[in-house]
Amino acid sequence: MTRVAPARIPGVFTLEPRQLADERGVFYEALRTDALAEVTGHPFVPRQVNYSVSRRGTLRGLHGVTIPPGQAKLVTCVRGAVRDVVVDLRLGSPAFGTYATTELDARSGRAVFVPEGVVHGFLALADDSCVSYLLSTPHVPGTQLDIDPLDPDLALPWTSGDTDGLLLSPKDRAAPGVREAEAAGLLPHWDDAVAVCGQPAGADR
Repeated sequence: MTRVAPARIPGVFTLEPRQLADERGVFYEALRTDALAEVTGHPFVPRQVNYSVSRRGTLRGLHGVTIPPGQAKLVTCVRGAVRDVVVDLRLGSPAFGTYATTELDARSGRAVFVPEGVVHGFLALADDSCVSYLLSTPHVPGTQLDIDPLDPDLALPWTSGDTDGLLLSPKDRAAPGVREAEAAGLLPHWDDAVAVCGQPAGADR
């Protein structure tokens, strides 16, 4: 049985599997879509599976998908360890600008469910860290939403010190900050996210 708990952002959940251990190792359920649908209020049907492998100090994100088409994702670390961060940038959301961090590692099997309209990124805490993404929609070229993960307006807690040594892709380094993205009309709207997936659990009704 996997425990599904709400995060501080409406529609975001952490999944904590109950592990069965013996002399051979461990066994656990990583995902039950019926249990996840019970707490989110809508089904999650994976349409694409991605993996990334990162060296320690690699920062990937912040990434999302425009609405439409929207994309929910279930993120887990199957090797190594990462500091996972999600940020609510849905205009009109009661939690706009709020972030939630979760430590994901292969030993715990912990996962994060990220709903449509919420951006996501992570910092690799170990070499050869492998992250798995179960995606609700296949990739559509031109729908990627990229936000500067080091935007001072967000002030995300990637590290406890200097971020100069972090490894980012040129695309992520060139991504706009929140204010620039909003001015350019790139940020999703709360109402549109709700229309795609239904009212996120924990949202004001």
